[in-house]
Amino acid sequence: MHSPKQNIIAKTKLEQRLSLQCENIGPDTIVIRSLDWDRSRFDIEFGLRNGTTYNSFVIKGAQNAVIDTSHLKFKEIWLQLLQEKINPKSIDYLIVSHTEPDHSGLISYLLKNNPEITIVASKVAIQFLQNQIHRDFKTKIVKSGSELDLGRNPMSGKEHKLEFFSTPNLHWPDTIFSFDHGSQILYTCDAFGLHYCSNDLYDNEPDLLGPDFRFYYDCLMGPNARSVLQALKRISELTSIKIIAVGHGPLLKYHINLWTTNYHKWSSQRSKGEKYAVVCYLSQYGFCDRLSQSIAHGISKAAAQVQLVDLRGTDTQELSNLINQAEAIVVPTWPNEPDSDIQSSIGTLLAALKQKQWVAIYDAFGGNDEPIDSLANQMRALGQKEAFAPLRVKAVPDENTFQRFEEAGTDLGQLLNQKKSIALMKSLDGELDKALGRLSGGLYIVTASQGKGKSKRSGAMVASWVSQASFKPPGLTVAVAKDRAIESLMQVEDRFVVNILKEENCQSLLRHFLKRFPPGADRFLGVNILDETALGGPVLADALAFLDCRVSQRLEGPDHWIIYAIVEQGNVADTEAITAVHHRKVGNHY
Repeated sequence: MHSPKQNIIAKTKLEQRLSLQCENIGPDTIVIRSLDWDRSRFDIEFGLRNGTTYNSFVIKGAQNAVIDTSHLKFKEIWLQLLQEKINPKSIDYLIVSHTEPDHSGLISYLLKNNPEITIVASKVAIQFLQNQIHRDFKTKIVKSGSELDLGRNPMSGKEHKLEFFSTPNLHWPDTIFSFDHGSQILYTCDAFGLHYCSNDLYDNEPDLLGPDFRFYYDCLMGPNARSVLQALKRISELTSIKIIAVGHGPLLKYHINLWTTNYHKWSSQRSKGEKYAVVCYLSQYGFCDRLSQSIAHGISKAAAQVQLVDLRGTDTQELSNLINQAEAIVVPTWPNEPDSDIQSSIGTLLAALKQKQWVAIYDAFGGNDEPIDSLANQMRALGQKEAFAPLRVKAVPDENTFQRFEEAGTDLGQLLNQKKSIALMKSLDGELDKALGRLSGGLYIVTASQGKGKSKRSGAMVASWVSQASFKPPGLTVAVAKDRAIESLMQVEDRFVVNILKEENCQSLLRHFLKRFPPGADRFLGVNILDETALGGPVLADALAFLDCRVSQRLEGPDHWIIYAIVEQGNVADTEAITAVHHRKVGNHY
């Protein structure tokens, strides 16, 4: 395994392990990786198992450029190490791939050290930074086809000319890719990244990284699958990429074709079909970005098409076309103070709506929002159908809020796919259906919970596709439909509980857990549970037995995840009782 010599500065702060790794990755090019070993949640509040990194880069030509900075928590050690590698006064350009704070958190401090730096970014990014930094700075706006010639490095003789590609919505509206023709390194910020913190500089072990790579794609890139395909098309002529220098995780060097092929395959699958939902948001307003991503992620889990649309940064004609052709539109509350750009976009949105489109409203929680009830009434007056009840936010969003928004998105995705799902039920051969239906299974309630107190998240589902899968260690498999809310609580290393139901008293529990719960509802209200009996989740007092499990592996199927888990503990409440069994008549639906 590759284990390069490392220049590492470590610091402990608030019991978090923070460190830096600095390496040469190409001619006249270094990476500074900010390693956040203990970060457990990120962005749309999905859980991290292996921390994350924030990667920045320095290119030295006749002129010098830095690509992205780092998170504010790394301020002291990042600026110290950067100064050891290059005199800040000799930095000519700062290329801002996008303005999300984990990559732009130290821009103001870099400009303080050298006010003459020219910031190179998309037009939207420059506008965002002008509102963030509150100081004058030099700018160079770039788009697809723009170039920046850093000239020839006097020591190596290597010339560095950067070409830029506009890649909006990956996953922010202001994102750009940069390709250095001298080193043949492609800088992609969030795209192709993964939240995985280790000292391995490159993608040495694709099997180890694969689950985190896919999870990252599903959460951040999948909701913008159409934009991913456009970005892949734009860079398709770059046939000599030696490294994809990502913003999070190890750099991609040894298996580039694997990662890009996966992006193309997954995005193509998500973009099939004509029906799609548009989830609108206002970048850098309240919690709009993350709340919209949670809704979009939920829609994607239901195998429905979704497109995230920034009302600040989307072209008027493109916005009109997207809204007009969508099956459903999700709209945030917006600032009630005059803002010509926002009001113009809102006007475009309202004008593009068609009668009887599905429309839903959510609270951006920006502090001075258009009242959500007024907005909902406005949509009803326009003749729109309500996709789900308005999502209200009355406090700073926590894990439960994001789970509620994700579940609302899943409900909308299932609504969009309703006709397709019914057609699929009828599509299989009748005799095959009957034969599949003869596969019987037990009846179980799978439960899971994470966190404590107000931030506690929990879920439950009825399952019959549970089977023992190994003796040593004791293991089992559970098939979980991709659109199940509990699926997000059953990632690798997460824990869950299989409650085995009794034949004699299973009906009341089945009726309770088979009913449709509104987003964010407490699945266990009115159910007798045994507190703190298992690590993975609630144990039902009326269950025959329980098994406390830890997820070891996940295998993706067409419409289910196959979860292989190690059983860590269990107990039988009634040794005389018999397990409830489920017999189906057909095998193409539950």
